[in-house]
Amino acid sequence: MYNAGPSLEVDADFARHTYLVIDFEGLTPKGRSPVPVEVAACAVRVASSGLVELWRFDSLMAPPEDVPVTSRFSAQTGITTAMLANAAAPEQVMAALDARLTAPPYRLVAHHAPTEAGLIAGQRRHCPALAAVPLLDTVRLARVVYPELSSHRLDHLVRHLRLTPPVRRHRAMSDVLVTVQVFQRLLAEGALAGHWKALHDLDRSGGLAARGVAAPGEAQTRLF
Repeated sequence: MYNAGPSLEVDADFARHTYLVIDFEGLTPKGRSPVPVEVAACAVRVASSGLVELWRFDSLMAPPEDVPVTSRFSAQTGITTAMLANAAAPEQVMAALDARLTAPPYRLVAHHAPTEAGLIAGQRRHCPALAAVPLLDTVRLARVVYPELSSHRLDHLVRHLRLTPPVRRHRAMSDVLVTVQVFQRLLAEGALAGHWKALHDLDRSGGLAARGVAAPGEAQTRLF
């Protein structure tokens, strides 16, 4: 259960949306776009007492054969080549996540959302519904609520808010669940400070447009 803040709870537009907090872990091969190898999402929605979790989704994804899992990546995330050996292809995983989006409207929520937006855009043919959803960036929202902080990275916010650090930091679901807690605090404390009373205030402060789905043969416009 997550308290959204009293003023936001009465905004009809805010209340009718489902908020899908999402995170990817990915490889960054030199000279190539990032390659996702794990995704996690947690859907929450407004209830009479705040935000309530609806469902979770998480899965590993197999990288292309010519993209190795580096020792540095494994040390940071705990994800190894062996763990990815039998993972499904990204297009299968993203299609499965896309199939969960059955009750629009949605807002995606991510910490440094341009990263997630780029990875989703790379898989947009397999997740057209997901790729069409606007985003809220908790980094941008945090800059509004906590302008005094020298950094708004996730670890810094966790310490500032005295949240319990995730046991498996840099695993997608662990990062999603702590981002849900950060989002909850941003909603409540930002509302109390008068930064937002409605969803359009959140969009103005931390919103990013969806990249959408490119038509066949059409170049995708770069928004980020």
